[in-house]
Amino acid sequence: MRDVRDAWATTSARIGRWHRQPEVVQAVRSTAAATLAYVIALHLSPEAAPLTAPLTALLVVQVTLFATITNGVRRVNSVVAGVVIAIGFSILVGLTWWSLALIILASLAVGHLVRVEEYVPEVAISAMLILGVTQVGSTAWARVLETLIGAVVGLGINLLVAPPVWVTAAGESIEAMARRVRQLMLRVGEEAAGSTPASQATARLYEARRLDHEIVGVDATLRQAEDSLKLNPRVREGLLHRIVLRTGLDTLEIVTVVLRVIARTLADLAKEREGEPLFEPAIGATLERLLSEIGDAVVSFAVLVTTDVSRSAESAEARLAEELITAGATRDKLAQLLREEVQRDTRQWQFHGAILTEVNRILDEMDTEHRTRRLLEELDHNAREQRERNPRLARLRDRARAPRFARLRGLLPGRNRRGSP
Repeated sequence: MRDVRDAWATTSARIGRWHRQPEVVQAVRSTAAATLAYVIALHLSPEAAPLTAPLTALLVVQVTLFATITNGVRRVNSVVAGVVIAIGFSILVGLTWWSLALIILASLAVGHLVRVEEYVPEVAISAMLILGVTQVGSTAWARVLETLIGAVVGLGINLLVAPPVWVTAAGESIEAMARRVRQLMLRVGEEAAGSTPASQATARLYEARRLDHEIVGVDATLRQAEDSLKLNPRVREGLLHRIVLRTGLDTLEIVTVVLRVIARTLADLAKEREGEPLFEPAIGATLERLLSEIGDAVVSFAVLVTTDVSRSAESAEARLAEELITAGATRDKLAQLLREEVQRDTRQWQFHGAILTEVNRILDEMDTEHRTRRLLEELDHNAREQRERNPRLARLRDRARAPRFARLRGLLPGRNRRGSP
């Protein structure tokens, strides 16, 4: 009996995890939209198999709620334009290799004429897909009706059934990036504590440069998350979530750039001291410990920016602050050791100063007070942009949102719940 209960609990937990996955939510929404559109079309369309309706619904529902409202008209126009073109070709010539070429060319041209912008390829895609299902026994009015049914159902599903939120995927991507940065910092620190060949130090520099390319992928994931937060009824304080995630990624990007500069400095130093230790043993050990502590702080910072700010951000911020204090003390010790080393030996003193400068820059970027100021600046910038776009509407919105913005400021890390510094 216990085994049965354990198996049921495990299955329930897995189902719960699947239910929270945005991919699962999106799949269910798409399936529901397509099925509902098909059922409605069966009653309204004269066609025996009105597949255009579910096909259109499937195309329309594959966007976030924000994209539906801002870009939905263009998407529907592209689908309708493609359907109309496909209907014309199916009546006149049917599907052949040369008619397929003509329909693609015509669809791309029409897409630019009807100004669907980024959805121009969808005109051709819709035309090709519709042409494949409208060759036999199709009528123009039936297909247009099915397209409208699918479009209305798709838009309705996006408005009534909240689309998935991709914040978890963005958060996991940011945290994974932070852990890769930490691993590289650990390796750089280990090599700085010993006698590192110039070729090995250069390899670390190339590895640091590759982090820049990985940031691009994280940014794409974050953009998807930002769109899913806009106008989404499942999300509270969506503006704050977007700003916290975006500023967090900006800081992480700066850290990767600074780490690349540190790796370049060590690579140059290794070339100057080929066959010799990069630093004195005490300096190398201190630098290794400092980079390890900074790496831990980078991961804690990523956890902080991806944590729900209304519940557990305070504990994450406290952990980060403690790690930054520890790293700051080690930085001060390193500065003292480097100063003494320069007084004894002035060779390559500029490399020592460069490393200390870049370390300070990383610590300053992750400082909680610096981050709080940045968040407040972004909130003010967002409000200022809205006022410039529509001053009258912005004044009314500001009056209605004044208590809410005050609460948002109180939720920011680095401030207490009443919003005081």
